[in-house]
Amino acid sequence: RTFPVTIVREEIKTQSVKSKMVEPGYAWVRVSQFQERTVEDFARKVEELYKQDPALKGLVLDLRNDPGGLLDAAVALSAAFLPENVTVVSTNGQLEESKFVYKASPQFWRRNANNDPIGKLTQATNGALKKVPLVVLVNEGSASASEIVAGALQDHKRATLMGSQTFGKGSVQTVRQLGPDTALKITTARYYTPSGRSIQAKGIVPDVLVDETAEGSPFAVLRTREADLEKHLASGQGAEAKDPAREKAREEALKRLEEESKKPAAERRPPEFGSDKDFQLQQALNQLKGLTVLASKTQTERPAEKQEK
Repeated sequence: RTFPVTIVREEIKTQSVKSKMVEPGYAWVRVSQFQERTVEDFARKVEELYKQDPALKGLVLDLRNDPGGLLDAAVALSAAFLPENVTVVSTNGQLEESKFVYKASPQFWRRNANNDPIGKLTQATNGALKKVPLVVLVNEGSASASEIVAGALQDHKRATLMGSQTFGKGSVQTVRQLGPDTALKITTARYYTPSGRSIQAKGIVPDVLVDETAEGSPFAVLRTREADLEKHLASGQGAEAKDPAREKAREEALKRLEEESKKPAAERRPPEFGSDKDFQLQQALNQLKGLTVLASKTQTERPAEKQEK
């Protein structure tokens, strides 16, 4: 169905980092986008958390619905939790200039000699952030830079990933200037996690698949991922297959969504991330405490889909 929408053009500045102590000893940090000031804001928020509780028992890094952003910010945020100089992400393409390895070292994110918020944070917390038990929450809306962070922390076994399989945006774009006011953006490489896994059209599969609510994730199948896009770039790592069962599930979810749309708006609103009704956050806390986690009984790893020839 179609309906008119009035749009007012305006510069929208979002707060990319939020944090709070969800309960004594356990903190939640949400990164909604990797922007210019994300690293500085992240360092400041985490330092504040450690001032509230220097003996933090566990931390939840929430990357759900984070569409990505600046690569250097993703490398810096990964480095906050990882040993120095380990590989965070690599790129590989046909040209030699597209082959590169980004490591957990200040030279890969520091914009000037005096600007290293991650180094200052490590000193302020006496290195505690590199050892604190960590859970990373992701979902189908976690893409690009957030997938780089999740993949790095998973490969180095630094964190337990929970939630849903991520979006799968693992391609690198290069801008070629054609004139003073025109340019061409072309895809030149793929992103790979430290262990060599391609993120493209596959995404990151959590260690523990967890539904959005205790009743499941009834509309997750309707969310578009990289593999759903027409003529998407393949992962480049083996055969891929279409899943007929997924199309059937989409039809059923559309019918449920139609019924859901008839309910009052207040009943349709999902729980806010970070609230006490956030089911996935509660499961992440259970993981940190060593309690029983209610893992999904229906979610399975979704393979990347094969491109039509």
